[in-house]
Amino acid sequence: MRQSAPPPADAARRLPNPRLTGLGGGLFSCAAMFALGCVDAVLFGSSLTAYGVLFLPVCALTAAWIRRGDLVTAPVVVPIAFTVGLAVVADGNGGPAAWLMGLVTALATQAGWLYGGTLVAGAIVAVRRLRTAGRGSAYRRPRPG
Repeated sequence: MRQSAPPPADAARRLPNPRLTGLGGGLFSCAAMFALGCVDAVLFGSSLTAYGVLFLPVCALTAAWIRRGDLVTAPVVVPIAFTVGLAVVADGNGGPAAWLMGLVTALATQAGWLYGGTLVAGAIVAVRRLRTAGRGSAYRRPRPG
């Protein structure tokens, strides 16, 4: 006998929904951007545009997976993660000074992606805080009688 497919609501409940602390969110985003920087260096030849595009989903996931008490850390850790991964992608074929100059240049030229990702994380955090505040005020209302 053949089983029917589960309803979409049941399938959505099975998706991963981790709750990361502020430190865990920082470690997740830094590790993800380092890994994506390595992938970008291998597959795309250190394309800064590809790196910037890959940065946006990491920002969204970090902001979505941070637990409620640590929401303010998400817009802080994603720029740090951008820099960690950019260290792999930055051009610097002449020693540490050239690598550092390549990193600073890449940060300056890719500021749009950095600001955009931080804005994505900040917007998701703001929406989550508003939803949490609205839900919390409903529970604090005094009951009649």
